[in-house]
Amino acid sequence: MSASQGIGSLLRNRFVQAILLSGLFLQIGIWVRNFAVLLFVMDQTNGDAKAVSLISVAEFAPIFIFSFIGGTFADRWMPKRTMIWCDVLSAVSVFAVLLTLVYGSWKAVFFATLVSAILSQFSQPSGMRLFKIHVPAELIQMGMSIYQTMFALFMVLGPILGTFVYQNYGIQTAIFIMGIAFLLSAAVLLMLPSDKAAAEEEKAKTNLGEEMAAGFRYVLSKQTLTTLGGCFLSAGLAIGLIQPLGIFLVTERLGLPKENLQWLMTANGVAMIIGGGFALGLSKKYSPQTMLGIGMVVSAIGMIVIGFSTSLWLTLAAQFISGLVLPAIQIGINTMILSNTDEAYVGRVNGILNPLFMGGMVVTMSLAGWLKSVFNIVIMYEAAAILFIIGVLVMIPLYRNRQSSAGSAESPGEA
Repeated sequence: MSASQGIGSLLRNRFVQAILLSGLFLQIGIWVRNFAVLLFVMDQTNGDAKAVSLISVAEFAPIFIFSFIGGTFADRWMPKRTMIWCDVLSAVSVFAVLLTLVYGSWKAVFFATLVSAILSQFSQPSGMRLFKIHVPAELIQMGMSIYQTMFALFMVLGPILGTFVYQNYGIQTAIFIMGIAFLLSAAVLLMLPSDKAAAEEEKAKTNLGEEMAAGFRYVLSKQTLTTLGGCFLSAGLAIGLIQPLGIFLVTERLGLPKENLQWLMTANGVAMIIGGGFALGLSKKYSPQTMLGIGMVVSAIGMIVIGFSTSLWLTLAAQFISGLVLPAIQIGINTMILSNTDEAYVGRVNGILNPLFMGGMVVTMSLAGWLKSVFNIVIMYEAAAILFIIGVLVMIPLYRNRQSSAGSAESPGEA
């Protein structure tokens, strides 16, 4: 099958059509939420740092608290129904906040962010399960490529959209658009094939604690998944180390006004869109392990160059190249999870691995300011590059065992 035939077959898939259209509406709702709420809170508090930081808490705290719980329930519940109810409940919470804004306190906007972030921890793993159920194995990597390309597109367009809506129409209209976007996503998901009731009835025979324990045992029993966990942790530590330092990179290394940070972010966002297109074309030719490994090595090189560079153009070029391979990393990770996880465990595997990445990122983000005062920004970027290289080294067993694992998959007696 040629790449064009593969894409054509994929886009004719009823599930892919529904999930991409649903994802489009969700991205509109999420990005309008992120930037409208951010700008609104800054206006209401005159840019109070504590109030603004609470937005990040509302967005990221649910990943730690609810990721594994949500993944376990996603494995227990019917995935289509779970996704639809999550979207509907997100819309209900948004409209409740809209009423509160009209008649009560502006602080209710934090509630809208928190509720939709919590519900996404139940919806996202259900979507991964549906990918596993409805997309042929040979098309999963290509499907992930299209999905990640859409995410990359909104990394650039989302902030523009959210800012435009808020500045021209205000917070109430922005929240109304959020609610409508969630409802449209739920309506589109009705196009999905019906869930199989038998699977949920089988899950009802075990309790939640047993299923959580089974999820951890399953991950520990799979070398690919434990290796990915190490890779997740290393990448999270690396990204968290440099995430807060972009502004200092501009002012200290490049000697430019802080406003020039937007050019680095733009270069990264545009590169992600282009990289998504490249990854889509390469997904039929290269294995997910190869795409992930190449992405992490190139990212490490990019970090080394960015750390040493004192030229805006060299820094922009390195930032662009790093953004170019980011979709390959995301596609490689998601494809490997789906390809190496039984459908019954997809939610729990996501719930275990994703917090490893986020946990590593938050740990180094919290230490980044202190570490910068002890060392310097060059050392910080080179340390991040080393952490990415460690992530690649952790993956070496996957390359070494690639052929033998393909053979062992045919042996039913092996774990």
